[in-house]
Amino acid sequence: MCKCNCVSNTRYVIRYLERYVLSENSVAAHSLLRHILKPFLATVTLSSPIFFLSAIDLFSAAPVGFRPAPVRTDFPFFYIVCMKLGSLNGLKGKQLSLTLIIVFTTLLIWKWERIPHQDPFHQQQEQDFFPQVAKVKYVHEHPLAEEDFPDSDTSVHQTSETVVQALSDNPVGLTTSSKETEENKGFELQTVKIKTCNFAKGKWVADEGRPLYSGFECKQWLSESWSCRLTQREDFSYEKFRWKPEGCDMPGEINSFIFLRVECPPRMQDKTIALVGDSLGRQQFQSLMCMVTGGKERPDVEDVGLQYGFTMSPGDKRPNGWAYWFPSTNTTILYYWSATLCDIEPLNVSNPATSYAMHLDRPTLFLRQNLHKFDVLILNTGHHWNRGKLRANRWEMFVNGSPNTDRKLAAMGSAKDFAVHSVIKWLDSQLQHLPRLKAFYRSISPRHFFNGEWNSGGTCDNIRPLAGGSTVSQNAANNVAALSPVTGTRVVLLDITGLSQLRDESHISKYSSKGTPGIQDCLHWCLPGIPDTWNEVLAAQL
Repeated sequence: MCKCNCVSNTRYVIRYLERYVLSENSVAAHSLLRHILKPFLATVTLSSPIFFLSAIDLFSAAPVGFRPAPVRTDFPFFYIVCMKLGSLNGLKGKQLSLTLIIVFTTLLIWKWERIPHQDPFHQQQEQDFFPQVAKVKYVHEHPLAEEDFPDSDTSVHQTSETVVQALSDNPVGLTTSSKETEENKGFELQTVKIKTCNFAKGKWVADEGRPLYSGFECKQWLSESWSCRLTQREDFSYEKFRWKPEGCDMPGEINSFIFLRVECPPRMQDKTIALVGDSLGRQQFQSLMCMVTGGKERPDVEDVGLQYGFTMSPGDKRPNGWAYWFPSTNTTILYYWSATLCDIEPLNVSNPATSYAMHLDRPTLFLRQNLHKFDVLILNTGHHWNRGKLRANRWEMFVNGSPNTDRKLAAMGSAKDFAVHSVIKWLDSQLQHLPRLKAFYRSISPRHFFNGEWNSGGTCDNIRPLAGGSTVSQNAANNVAALSPVTGTRVVLLDITGLSQLRDESHISKYSSKGTPGIQDCLHWCLPGIPDTWNEVLAAQL
């Protein structure tokens, strides 16, 4: 009962003084109220119960019918004063009140002269938002057949280079500078300082604490062909670098990825992380598995691929996906192979040599069936969008359920852009029904073929780290293909292109254990390696 009376009376005091001060209709009066009146009332009330009694008495002299609406004033010490003094509503004495008003005003002036700009109730706050992507010069933008390098010719698609503002809900376009925003809430003028961290803009720095896991030991999750420690390669200096964003650091728990292992409760407790895309997406998946386990054997982790329909058909080199469940945290990490993100279905199910409809306007069936199960989703595509891959896989472009007849859309670059926009648009429409889901679209992983293409003598023999520089310093990405689809959506761009462009020495190169003589792999990365940084940036943006 005392608490209720005390809070009511205190609000009444402040509201009455607000009406009195603001009747002066001046900036000075408003500043006096904001910076001095309320804080001083709180301070004096806490230190002087007598003043509190007089303030209550003052309101008994308020005009008849004056009952201002309560104002939110959360001062816990009023409760303490009230509990000690009991009910105070019976005090009267206008003369005493007027005397105290004069004393109170004198003290206000004295306080104003000593600390005119102090405002203890409005501290600046900082908050990290998603970063702006980096602008770099892409030397090699030509898509490449990824894994089996078809004999057919490769069609080239070069992306136009423009700057686009991305992400309405997540302000990727903000730079690392700070800005101030103001919001009026009644008489409260609130200033918030926002500090952004641009994870795509920064530099590579030496770090003897790297790598985060051993390429020798992570055999349970890592493909042998991607573990360069198991090849003839002898120089591993590329492992000894980490990415340092400009103006900020990766938090330590993200560097070691213990956000799945040590926190109490773990950040990914009861969560499912899904990666859907091409073989570069599979590299990111295997990197994530090695990082989470520290590259160690984990017999407790269960293979739950069958729950997601991951199987191997006769003649397949590998299943169409992998899924692992960590019982200690009830966390599932999975990968599904979908090189184009499009829905692909056989035109004649009874014919083993049938062609397949590649629906440019329809996301893969796996996403449509399982999206509601995911908490984090990372999509990627890019290097399979070439004529050689389409012919080798017998994919035929379909739109609106029928073969595509639009000659402009038939161009590989146009088809890819149309398909990615379609998938992102569909995904954004689903996110409003799945508020817990965080969705990312990862930008393209750069290739580094020098002096030719993959099938014409192109190489990536350099083993000297950062031979082309260590810094991404521009403010925006120049790859419109990555920015444009997510603009105005809830899908977040995971920009890894610029920071990866500087690391041409980190590819598998000529050391592939399953490579073809005379053909170097300048597309995929050695693991441990660059995809580990992709996952660190992902974790930071989560």
